[in-house]
Amino acid sequence: MLADGSYEEKALATTDIGKSLGTDYFGLRDELTEAERGYLERTRHFVDTEVLPVINGYWERAEFPWDLIKKMGTLDIVGDGIVGYGCPAMSPVAAGLINMELNRGDGSLGTFQAVQAGLAMRSIAMLGSEEQKLRWLPGMARLDLLGAFALTEAAHGSDAVTLDTSATPEGDGFRLDGEKRWIGNGTIADVVVVWARDTSDDQVKAFLVEKGAPGYGATLIEGKGSVRAVWQADIRLAGVHVSAGNVLPGARTFKDAVRVLASTRIAVAWGALGHAVAAYEAALSYAKQRTQFGKPLVSFQMVQDQLVKMLAEVTAMQLYCLRVSRLEEQGKLTDTIAALAKMNNTLKARGVIAEARDLLGGNGILLDYHVIRHMADIESIYTYEGTEHIQTLIVGRDITGVGAFT
Repeated sequence: MLADGSYEEKALATTDIGKSLGTDYFGLRDELTEAERGYLERTRHFVDTEVLPVINGYWERAEFPWDLIKKMGTLDIVGDGIVGYGCPAMSPVAAGLINMELNRGDGSLGTFQAVQAGLAMRSIAMLGSEEQKLRWLPGMARLDLLGAFALTEAAHGSDAVTLDTSATPEGDGFRLDGEKRWIGNGTIADVVVVWARDTSDDQVKAFLVEKGAPGYGATLIEGKGSVRAVWQADIRLAGVHVSAGNVLPGARTFKDAVRVLASTRIAVAWGALGHAVAAYEAALSYAKQRTQFGKPLVSFQMVQDQLVKMLAEVTAMQLYCLRVSRLEEQGKLTDTIAALAKMNNTLKARGVIAEARDLLGGNGILLDYHVIRHMADIESIYTYEGTEHIQTLIVGRDITGVGAFT
C-alpha cells in the first residue's frame, strides 16, 4: 500500500493508460489527405482531453453525457460525409476516422454519432426532399437538433424487413401504429425517422415524426451492461399522424433502408477498430509500466506474443477500413463488401479486447484502466446493424449464389 492507503495498482491507473499512442505500424497515415489528418487529430485531441477524464463516471452512472455532446457540436465532426446543408465537408475516410476516435474514447459516443449522423441524418440526406434537408440537417450537424432512427422491432431484430408497424393513409398523410425497440436517442430526439409498412401497397417507407407528436411515446431501456452512457428506448406509436410533408419521398421500399444501412456498416467497422485500438494501447502502456517478478511485463515472451498478435489484428482492421472507405469514395462500395468489413472488424475487435483484459490481470476489470468498458461496449457494436452471423450469410449468398436464409 502507498502512504495514502491506496494500492500500487490504483496509482498505476492514474497514468495516461487510456490516451492515444497513435498506433500505425504500417504507416497508413501517409495515405491520408491533409484534411483527413485534420479530422483525425481534432477528434483525437477531444477524446484524450475531454472524454477520457470523465467518461467512466458517465458510463458507470448510465448518464447521457450532455456536456460532451455539446462540445462535439462545436467541432464540425458531425455529418458522416453528407454534402452541403451545413454539414462539414469530409471524405468517407475522414468520417471513418472520426468514428474510430470517438469509439476509442467510448462506445456510447460512437453509438450516438452513428445514430445521429449515420442513420438519422443520412436517411434524410439520401431519401428526403429538399425542404426536409434544409429544415433538419443544418441543426442536426451542429447538434442543436437530435435525431433517431426507428427500424428495429422487438419481434424483428435480424429479420428487419418483417415490420409490424403500419402506415395507413389518412387525410393529407398517414397514421402510424406499432412499436419499436432499441431506438437510440428515442427519448430525446427532435425528429425520429420511423420505418413502417404502407397498408395501401405493402411497401416499407420512412416517416419523420417530430418531437411532441400526439400518440408518440418513448420509454428508456434500463439495465444495460453495454454502451451505458447513450440512451435507447422502447417506442410506441398509437395513431401518430404524419403529414405528407413529413414522408421521405425517396423511401419507397425496404431496399432504400438497406442503402442507408450499407453506409453505416462501414462506420461500425471503423468503430470496432477504435475499440480494438483502445484496448491494444491500454495493454501496451500497462505492460510497460507494470512490474512483476522484478521486471516489467513487456520483458516476458508470453506478453510480447500477446501484444504482437493484437497489433497484427489491429493493423489488418485498419487496412480493411481504409480500403472500404476509399471504395465508398469511388462509388464502388457494395452492401456485401460493407457486410464483410463489419463482420471481420467486430469479430476481431472482440478478440483483441479479450486479450487486453487478460493481459491486465485483475486490474483488467477496473474502469480506471478502460479495457472492461470497451469489452462491454463491443458486445453492442458486434450485434447492431446486423449481427456477425447475418453479415456472414449476406456475404455467403454473394459468393455462392445460394441464399441460406429468407
